Amino acid sequence: MTVHSLLRDEVAEAFAPGGLLSRSDARFLPREVQTDLADAVAQALDERSALVAEAGTGVGKTYAYLVPLLLSGRRALVSTATKSLQDQLFLRDLPRLVRALGLPVQVALLKGRSSYLCQHRLSHARQTEEWSDRSALRMLARIEAWALGTRTGDLAELDSLDERSPIIPIVSSTRDNCLGSDCPEFRLCHVMQARREALQADIVVVNHHLFFADLTLRDTGMAELLPTVDALVFDEAHQLNEAGIQFLGRSLGSGQLLEFSRDLLTVGLSRARGLGAWRELAAQCETVARDLRLASAGPLRQASRLRWDLRAGQPDFEAALAAVEAACEASLQALEGVAGSAPDLDRLAERAIALQAQAGAFARPPEAGQVRWIDLGQHQVRLIESPLDIRESLRAQVDGARRAWIFTSATLGDDAELSWFTRSAGLEQARIVRAGSPFDYGAHARLYVPTRFPRPADPVHSDAVADLAARCAAALGGRTFVLTTTLRALQAIGARLRAQLATLAGPIEVVVQGEGPKRALLARFLAAPRAVLVGSQSFWEGIDVPGEALQCVVIDKLPFPPPGDPLVEARCRTLEASGGTGFNDYFIPEAAVSLKQGAGRLIRSESDRGLLVICDTRLVSMGYGRRLLAALPPMPLLGTEPQALKWLEALAAPVPQGR
Repeated sequence: MTVHSLLRDEVAEAFAPGGLLSRSDARFLPREVQTDLADAVAQALDERSALVAEAGTGVGKTYAYLVPLLLSGRRALVSTATKSLQDQLFLRDLPRLVRALGLPVQVALLKGRSSYLCQHRLSHARQTEEWSDRSALRMLARIEAWALGTRTGDLAELDSLDERSPIIPIVSSTRDNCLGSDCPEFRLCHVMQARREALQADIVVVNHHLFFADLTLRDTGMAELLPTVDALVFDEAHQLNEAGIQFLGRSLGSGQLLEFSRDLLTVGLSRARGLGAWRELAAQCETVARDLRLASAGPLRQASRLRWDLRAGQPDFEAALAAVEAACEASLQALEGVAGSAPDLDRLAERAIALQAQAGAFARPPEAGQVRWIDLGQHQVRLIESPLDIRESLRAQVDGARRAWIFTSATLGDDAELSWFTRSAGLEQARIVRAGSPFDYGAHARLYVPTRFPRPADPVHSDAVADLAARCAAALGGRTFVLTTTLRALQAIGARLRAQLATLAGPIEVVVQGEGPKRALLARFLAAPRAVLVGSQSFWEGIDVPGEALQCVVIDKLPFPPPGDPLVEARCRTLEASGGTGFNDYFIPEAAVSLKQGAGRLIRSESDRGLLVICDTRLVSMGYGRRLLAALPPMPLLGTEPQALKWLEALAAPVPQGR
């Protein structure tokens, strides 16, 4: 018997009725689609080949790739889309399987620098920062107390610390401000400890951003790790392209400038007080950061992704870039005057040079084959230049050393070749596997698309969505998600929905994205006896609410990419130049993948039941609607609102005793 068949046999036995998984967990149910997917993963591991696998909701893709990986005995990287998914794999799924399979496997977790406490920066935080915010001062005290006992230094251990907190950059390091081996705390550095553990482990859990950061910056610790692994698994691979392009080009952000300004003041006053005009120089850097954001925004007052040519050549924008160069040059001159006196000051000089170079590069035309855009946030801005996709960089890795490459997600395309994903990743030659969901959508779910409804471009569309969502939530007693395609619609729908549901005899709480951290909002929704959650992009995926807590998902409109987005326009031009069409080959596949993600929030277990409402008549009135409908799980289509409300009322009715 060959090694090839041995692994596949072991995998089949593990998933079989009465196998190791069934014996170790009474809740484990063997599923043919899961076993087939696990077999495909085992084959890829044996052959050291590339596999692209789409696994519908309920397949159990995590076990389907982890079990073969563990049984193979091969050293591997497992990459996820987010740090929360990393924690789930490391803290729950892997330990459970290691115990079930009885294997002596060492597992490590590796995140980016900003996820770990920096002892050196913490030691300076209280003495040198100006703490006008008392809540931030209280959080600093919690961090100081936690720092005395933590082994890993992973800031995720602090449940009360919001991942968006402005204190995180103060107590963590970046590639720019890390002192490396010159740091007085280097021996106790949590980042270095995590890297040492990763180098000794059999399986290392990372994230997509970390993987691509290493390809370009060689600063994540994987430069030493990657050559030693035999297999790489990318879970939630549909996010791989967007994660990758952020690191495959260049960027300059007002946030970088503000952090430089803060560190310049802190380090200057603590290491070289009286030897430079540190306050004035820091204030200058802070000013140019804010001016860059204002010049980039122009008349806009909301977050968006802007085409580069809307600002390039404008006098105020060009002046803002020149001012950044000048501020960095002034800081550099002062830092050169104290060169060699402290590692912190030398590192600041290097950062000044790098920021000045980036500002100069953005003042010149972009490099060939690159696209530029402006990522405008509520309070910050980033100038970005990158390739259109990860195709070339990932292809070079896959074609390099012979390893197994496994890419999986619930949504990777709307055709048999999964071309939405494989084209951008350069994986057209990989083996394709599509494992459909084992859930009985025909019996347990319904789809309602109102035929008499304002079109998405109609100013009253958001009001109509809120009104319909209110009627659905009232019939069900809450238990509803409303997913919007824009932040503007999010606010309008959330406000109107809250006003309407507050008047009911039994009020229904409305939880709206932006009112707190994502994790806290979801906890509020689950804790409330009757609630509706209104969320935009971050709630379309990665949310798992099984059971009766969520039985209705309302989507405001088809999630087509924004037509004015510079990346969208550039990708469409590239497709059209090769004989394709932007709408059929880009817009529809993008919408199909997003729609599948949103719809996937509804049914999360074999016993779940629910209603999916899509408030966009184009789904049933336009020819392309058939293609988008085909991308959804196969559920009966209801023709009228009374039918939809009757279905919800049936779901809300208590189950008779004895059933």
